[in-house]
Amino acid sequence: RLRLHDGKLIKDRRHHLRTYPNCVVAKELTDWLVGHKEAPDRETAIRLMQKLMDHYIIHHVCDEHSDYKDAKLLYRFRKDDGTFPLSKDVKVFLRGQSLYEKLVSVEESILKVREENSVKYQRTFLGSEMIDWLIQEGEVENRQEAVELGRALLEHGIIQHVSNRHHFFDSDILYHFWINFRRRRRLTELLNENSSRALSESPDSPFCLRKLNPDPGNTSFLSVQTNKEIKVVSAVRRSSITSLSGNSNAYFSAPPTLVFPPVAECNPKSVLKRPVTNEELLSPGAPYVKKTLTIVGDAVGWGFVVRGGRPCHIQAVDPGGPAAAAGMKVCQFVFSVNGVYVLHLDYQTISSLIMTGPRTLVMEVMEAIE
Repeated sequence: RLRLHDGKLIKDRRHHLRTYPNCVVAKELTDWLVGHKEAPDRETAIRLMQKLMDHYIIHHVCDEHSDYKDAKLLYRFRKDDGTFPLSKDVKVFLRGQSLYEKLVSVEESILKVREENSVKYQRTFLGSEMIDWLIQEGEVENRQEAVELGRALLEHGIIQHVSNRHHFFDSDILYHFWINFRRRRRLTELLNENSSRALSESPDSPFCLRKLNPDPGNTSFLSVQTNKEIKVVSAVRRSSITSLSGNSNAYFSAPPTLVFPPVAECNPKSVLKRPVTNEELLSPGAPYVKKTLTIVGDAVGWGFVVRGGRPCHIQAVDPGGPAAAAGMKVCQFVFSVNGVYVLHLDYQTISSLIMTGPRTLVMEVMEAIE
């Protein structure tokens, strides 16, 4: 956006006797993306701009087109016309970015290279150090407010405990920034999300089943509530992230990859006693309560299976996994994932949404009142 402003591609334009401020012609934008090697060809450039539309970053000036068209149509960045949705998630992300820039720009920063269990971590800090700094810089008023901010940053995947075992505390526990805000990202990285679509082809949700080092005689886990009929679910293994496997450059580690067995069978029969509609869930006085769960994924996943669609439900939960520890239960309905409303989506789409999000998963679920 800033480069387009500098290049005068974004400017006030007149069309049908009306002036549209701060907009860009789609065809010129596509030319610019290809010419500046932000996209290898026009088709890729169109896909990239469609991604920005899907994420509410750009839009047609009159909102008459939901698709990005490589034509003489006017589009505008939502930050230029005040329509960019500042949700809670976006505000936390921007706050994290601001704090990061402030910390790396000062001399004698609390961000340092430190070592834990023979593994070096970049730009780390102690929980108590961060709290002291936040109060000293006037970012918060007291230690309690600082802890709440630290927890919000961790839950949104901006910071994390170096071995991903603890939430944020006012203590000498070691944390680091999980996001490197200063790394120059190429637009084409947006298209990497598409690789997650292949995950839905597996008969199992890709993020759910977990076993890092299974015992020879125990290659699966029992996933349904103990008072119900138990079905065995084959284990799908999610590889450990670089920081957990001992890479000395953990700060810049790549996202985890996935490995699937030849055959993975999930519970074929729904655990729901009967189908439930969105209208039933959302009707006034419905016997359901909404709960917010924060699930910090470990080296092999989050530990649950989601199934169904419109609405989706929790089909299975690993009793020893992160989801169970966060309070997830079988038969809960998935209301939102990382702030995105998902009652109208199928489980394949929710799977992709989870896999392209942060390792710390914030889910709202609806649970029947007993």
